[in-house]
Amino acid sequence: MAEPALVQMLSDAEVREIEAECAHLPDRQSAAIDAMMIVQRHRGWVSDESLAAIAQLLGMSTAALDSIATFYNLIYRKPVGRHVVMVCDSVSCYVMGADGLRKQVENHLGVQLGQTTADGRFTLLPIVCLGACDKAPTMMIDDDLIENVTAERLGEIFGGYA
Repeated sequence: MAEPALVQMLSDAEVREIEAECAHLPDRQSAAIDAMMIVQRHRGWVSDESLAAIAQLLGMSTAALDSIATFYNLIYRKPVGRHVVMVCDSVSCYVMGADGLRKQVENHLGVQLGQTTADGRFTLLPIVCLGACDKAPTMMIDDDLIENVTAERLGEIFGGYA
């Protein structure tokens, strides 16, 4: 089981939620992504310390858990803004102007991919596919899928997020 000092890095609520996930899985390591998402939901991102605590709680190495975190692009390993903006760069979106849209979003927000606005409001990230190819180009802000995005709509779109 986990070393108590390290697991104490996690809140009681985080541990309870992770243990609830583990309870219905064949082994504790199967909860790796869910456990990181739980911590991320509570903290906004998964720090190195949190990652080590989760790894011990699940009975796996920190390196093994980090390899999962770096593969899965929805695990944030550094702080992000209040809202995460993901611009689709799949082939369908690219054909429909996603490259130009990305540049317009960067100009609108004043940041490049991987950066957070100075006010901490938005972090801009690429994503391989949002699964709405028939409505390309698309982007997602938090859990909101935005389809048929045009430069003319950017002010209205971003204005809806405080």
